[in-house]
Amino acid sequence: MALTLRALAAEPALELRVVAGEAGLDRPIGWVHPTELTDPQSFLEGGELLLTTGLTLYSATYAAYIRRLVEADVAGLGFGVGLSHAKVPDALVAVADEVGLPVLEVPRKTPFIAITRAVSRSVAADEYAATVRIGRAQQELTRTAVGRSGAGGVVRRLARLIDGWAVLYDSAGRVREASSARARSVELDVTSLRAGTRVVSHGDDEVVIQTLHTRGALAVGTAEPLDSTGQHIVNTAVSLLSLALEQDRAQRLSLSQLHTGVLELLAAGHRELAREVVPDLPPEPWTVLAVAGSKAARNTLYERLETLAGQVFAAHRGDKLIVLAENDEVSAIVAETGEFHSGLSTGEFPTALRQAEEAAEAARTQRVPMLRYADHAGAGLLGLVDHQAAQAFSDQLLAPVREFDRTGRGDLELSLRCWLEHHGHWDLAATKLGVHRHTLRNRVTKAAELLGRDLDAPGVRAELWFALQIRS
Repeated sequence: MALTLRALAAEPALELRVVAGEAGLDRPIGWVHPTELTDPQSFLEGGELLLTTGLTLYSATYAAYIRRLVEADVAGLGFGVGLSHAKVPDALVAVADEVGLPVLEVPRKTPFIAITRAVSRSVAADEYAATVRIGRAQQELTRTAVGRSGAGGVVRRLARLIDGWAVLYDSAGRVREASSARARSVELDVTSLRAGTRVVSHGDDEVVIQTLHTRGALAVGTAEPLDSTGQHIVNTAVSLLSLALEQDRAQRLSLSQLHTGVLELLAAGHRELAREVVPDLPPEPWTVLAVAGSKAARNTLYERLETLAGQVFAAHRGDKLIVLAENDEVSAIVAETGEFHSGLSTGEFPTALRQAEEAAEAARTQRVPMLRYADHAGAGLLGLVDHQAAQAFSDQLLAPVREFDRTGRGDLELSLRCWLEHHGHWDLAATKLGVHRHTLRNRVTKAAELLGRDLDAPGVRAELWFALQIRS
């Protein structure tokens, strides 16, 4: 901790006396600078204890001199007496009190060098203490990083070292690790920070957000601004976390590739060999879920499912994520994690895998979140045809009939549908429609004329029936 004017004045050997600006005695002393210049501003950085005997000062210059020292942001003034002045001039004391500048009276027997040595010893002790603190912190953080607790342990250890809290974010701005429940609840936007450091406020805390060398960001919050030692400690944590996350990313990639290989073993029927590689596959029989979605969304889902090892097995296959589970409850997790189109099937694995992938493609075509293969297969021919292509076919084939119906001159489309539903039976279809069979016959004849088709031909009837089933 930096030496303050109050602490310096309290050292008995120096015999310093406070004569002005007592309210500012808790200012830290950065260094000591003796000078007899009336305007030493150009030679100061701020925070110094300025020492003078007042050799060039007289009553008319006191006010301007004191104000120049305040502008230079000095910590205080040490005025040596017994040479040019028997005591600190009252006029100078009055001005210093007015502007709040501490003034220490230095007796003739106390050499300025003694004050310089006292401050120097304190600065050296502070620098040594900071070096020791940084070294110990680096050791603690490094041991934690290479230990079992990994990135989460580093975040928690860092929070204790800086007496604050810390949150680690991934590249998407989501909380990956937090030092406490309170830290996890902090809401910060870190995605707009591409590189470097930003300082913001959160409640009563100052928060430093720093990007990692690879991806993501680290946010640390403290009640007081970080000193240089704290900044060094945070920089150490940033380096270690960047390295840990890069290693973690490489390990995850290797594990993902391993899971894909195991999935292919299962697809080829080598179940026993697959279980030797991944012993904690979920119990059979499996529910198979094929998930189609963006690569980023699939990766996020994969990372979440990794935490359910033993209950769920997930692997990338082409543009889909394949999930094996004991039941279909995993579909609820899929629905929560992102925008997906999923297919679900059960049974013997190689067949269930193919069926789940087909159902996922159908779900993507139909723009539905999830489709069971049983429902997909039960949709018959319509379920096998691309919906957009089928819609175009229906619109083109039935356009003349629908245009006629829009004139209000007859319900040709409805009549044609009912007639085909009753296999061309005039009386049954007419009764269903509530019209005379001659009316129905006239409508069907008109429809055939508009379509330019022979409605007695089985193929024409099949095409019409298919076209009438398509819904916009």
